[in-house]
Amino acid sequence: MTTCHERQQEEIFELIVDEVSEGQRLDVYLAEQIADASRSFIKRLIKDDRVWVNGKLCTRPARPVTTGEHIRLALPHPPTTELQPENIPLEILYQDADVIVVNKPAGLVVHPAPGHYTGTLVHALLYHCPDFRPSGSDPLRPGIVHRLDRDTSGVMVVAKTPLAFSVLSEQARNHEFDREYLALVQGEFKENNGRIEAALGRSIADPKKITITGVDGKEAATRFRVLKRFGVASLLALQLETGRTHQIRVHLRFAGHPVLGDPVYGVTDFTTWKVPTNVKSALQHLQGQALHAARLGFVHPTTKQHMLFTAPVPQDFEGALSALTAFADA
Repeated sequence: MTTCHERQQEEIFELIVDEVSEGQRLDVYLAEQIADASRSFIKRLIKDDRVWVNGKLCTRPARPVTTGEHIRLALPHPPTTELQPENIPLEILYQDADVIVVNKPAGLVVHPAPGHYTGTLVHALLYHCPDFRPSGSDPLRPGIVHRLDRDTSGVMVVAKTPLAFSVLSEQARNHEFDREYLALVQGEFKENNGRIEAALGRSIADPKKITITGVDGKEAATRFRVLKRFGVASLLALQLETGRTHQIRVHLRFAGHPVLGDPVYGVTDFTTWKVPTNVKSALQHLQGQALHAARLGFVHPTTKQHMLFTAPVPQDFEGALSALTAFADA
């Protein structure tokens, strides 16, 4: 159970450890409970005297938690809402006065969040777009009309003006973006194409995760098409009919074909796979989930022309794909 309230300069979280979390390290437990907080960030908070267990200060990140314990966390507010430009390399696919289209690398957080107050895509955009005019209701997410998970790479469009933000946000809400993802998944679908439909919601046992649920779940549907089969894995093209958090990753796990390299919902241990050593090595080198936003189309907010952008998969994804292809073709 989690509750929170605000004090000056900080946000207080009150948590009661449930049976599912029994025995977890304190830093791991808190990182799972606080949305978008990294484990390294939580460790710093523990070392900075911001965590109490049953009313006593705790400074040991590795301390195991016990069912029923009361944990109090003082989460500092962002140091400022005045975002500063940062010279972070960006692959810019297109830019004009209204929009910028980028190929986001895996590992780059889209906007500031606990544990990621600097070094985000938003900070990079402010540097690369001197004419950027922040828009939207959240000062920490200026111009952001859709998101990609931190470890998902691929094409994103960001609005540079309030008008562009309004128009693109409406297209995103109405599911009018033309988006296609590529994913490497475990095993093979029998069908060449199909549709996965299952309601998604926050996990009761682990609020940081999304799960298939009939309790307060939101309708979600994902269409897939098999591009290539490798025996132990498959390459899929996917399109979203809805845009729920972690939708593709959770739907593919639900379908029995989790995404390779996904540390939360997928497969990261390939030691028992019956494939050559070079294939295992390529899979182990995946930097997060093998999920890539390969195509994005939208109607330009001022010219009204349809624009379409594509980006190749990143190097680690390509390495795994090449190794699996050589294995299947041997």
